[in-house]
Amino acid sequence: MPGIYLGAILFSLAGMIAIDLKFSLALRVAPMRTCAAVLIGTAFFLVWDAVGIVTGVFVKGESPLFVGVELAPHLPLEEVFFLLFLSYLAIVMYAVFQRRARARERT
Repeated sequence: MPGIYLGAILFSLAGMIAIDLKFSLALRVAPMRTCAAVLIGTAFFLVWDAVGIVTGVFVKGESPLFVGVELAPHLPLEEVFFLLFLSYLAIVMYAVFQRRARARERT
């Protein structure tokens, strides 16, 4: 079933955004900083992927779950959304651990 992998990534991203907004972790606290950090992180990982592809380390596997759109050789569309999700997840988790550390300091 083509597109199920991209759908799972987008579903997970939507859930992460909902958690972030509910607990005011990143987007509500600093929306511009959060967006900039996610975009910079995603760009970094895309460059990392490009280097890996050029050197032959990264190769796209075949799966019926992919949409089938390649942005570059061995770079499927899903990879961009996965890297976006990964960068956002890292920022949200950082905010969670910072909040926990501040709560421990108070006690």
